[in-house]
Amino acid sequence: MLIFMLYQQHKVKFLIVKAPIIKPPKEFIYNPPKVPIDIIYQDSYIIVLNKPSGLLSVPGRKKEHADSLETRVKAEYPEARIIHRLDEPTSGLLVMALNKDAHRNISMQFEQRKTKKKYIARVWGIIDNDKGSIDLPLICDWTNRPLQIVDHEHGKSSQTSWEVIEREDEVFATRVALYPITGRSHQLRVHMMELGHPILGDEFYAHSKAFNAAPRLQLHAHKLMIYHPEGGREIWFESSCPF
Repeated sequence: MLIFMLYQQHKVKFLIVKAPIIKPPKEFIYNPPKVPIDIIYQDSYIIVLNKPSGLLSVPGRKKEHADSLETRVKAEYPEARIIHRLDEPTSGLLVMALNKDAHRNISMQFEQRKTKKKYIARVWGIIDNDKGSIDLPLICDWTNRPLQIVDHEHGKSSQTSWEVIEREDEVFATRVALYPITGRSHQLRVHMMELGHPILGDEFYAHSKAFNAAPRLQLHAHKLMIYHPEGGREIWFESSCPF
């Protein structure tokens, strides 16, 4: 009933498929891309990077998961400190601090939601409306970690705004811009799935047709705005979408 009401609210044109059954995640097989770090911007306070899809933001617990963007950056910049993360299959912009004061300053900006972020995604189905918003609380599905689920009783408040960039009728997909207001784990992936438009290539939340429609998760951190830790000026960064 909830899904039907969402379709009514957003006037979504959709192909009838079976509702996705979220299964426990498969064993994680890690094969990170062997590419040099891609530096978008650097000064004495911050370093902004373009993370490739398939690379962890931070090391995993297992020895074979030690390779990560943080590990690679620290090999060249030992003072670098992680501030935020992107999911392993997500590509795009990630900022790291190069000293303690910058780390504290920018971490507070993320915590107080002063930063601005724009993601680009390709999702299953054709969305009629040009823009909309999603407000669904999320919580970790502890028996199926790292999956997240909507929980109206115990979940944390999670909001995302979206707008259509292009409707790809020939492949039954829509390219959208996503603007997360909050920053919950898997927020964009779960929100789009709950809207009935899972992100293509998403092994966690997409049904089989949507998963097989792309060779990787079609989610990219395209733009990021922070206030520079020295002087507080607004500064924007951009990374071209690779799909």
